[in-house]
Parts: sequence; C-alpha cells; structure tokens
Amino acid sequence: MKKLIFVRHARAEDQPSGITDFERSLTTKGKNISKLMARHFRENESDPGLFITSPAFRAIETAYIFASEFGIKYEKIMIDSNIYSNLSVKSLLDMLKNFDDKINTITLFGHNPSFTEIPDRLSRKGCEFLTKTSIACVSFKTTKWSEIKPDTGKIEYFLKPVKQS
Repeated sequence: MKKLIFVRHARAEDQPSGITDFERSLTTKGKNISKLMARHFRENESDPGLFITSPAFRAIETAYIFASEFGIKYEKIMIDSNIYSNLSVKSLLDMLKNFDDKINTITLFGHNPSFTEIPDRLSRKGCEFLTKTSIACVSFKTTKWSEIKPDTGKIEYFLKPVKQS
C-alpha cells in the first residue's frame, strides 16, 4: 500500500510591503496550531515517511514543526519548487514515478488550491476542502508509485484544526 499525505501550511502573516508572498512567515497562532496538529497527526500516523515541502517559507516552517514532532532532522526534508507553483495531479504523478518503491508514505506540505484539488481527484469518493493546517491521507492499493492514478485512492483520514477563538 502507498500513502500520500497532504498537509496545508498553517496561517501566515499578511503580506507586508517589501516581503513577497514566498517569504511570508507563520503567525504565532499558526505555529501553535501546527504544533497541535502535528501531535494529532502523530496519533494517526506512526510513520509519516518522506517529507517534501514547497519552498515557500510558511510551508517550510509547517514542515519543520511536524518534523520536530516525529524526531525527523530538518536536513532530511526535501524541498520541491513544483509544490509552490505548478502542482497538479499530472505533475504530482510524474514526480512520484521518481521515488523508490521501498518508500510507502510521502507527506507533502503546501498550498491551496492544489492541496484540496489533488486529494479530491485522487480519491474515489473525493475529499473535503483543506483549511489551513488540515491533513488529508489518501491510500492506494499498489506497491508501485507509478501505478497511482486518479479516482483509485481512498481517504484514510482527514484531520482539521478545531476552531479557536
């Protein structure tokens, strides 16, 4: 079985002048919710596999918080620029073909709209909207990354933060 886990980055600061969208950092609340969601994720996932993140700073920060929860060294996290700007079902499936089939789980950190659209298209029954710091796990009955196709996955779990005031 193969699993793809999609983690949408946490809440980021508004874009102040002089800083690009790419450079925006997480808010304090975003960091705190990420820590809570990372713990909740660990309750559902004993092995998150390979971490791959968008190079946008807010996604990297979210990945680091999740990595800390699992004791994963930051230098083990892969950064892929396609996750920031060009991620589609096709580009993700093309990317997956390059991974060793010994890896069974890949956890991706990135952005909407692709992080809602892709799990929705990969799973047979669809996937609900990923709010900030939501997590969707899609599993596939295959031993090869190259055999993953749209509408063949199953949503194993969907985690989203509880509204906080």
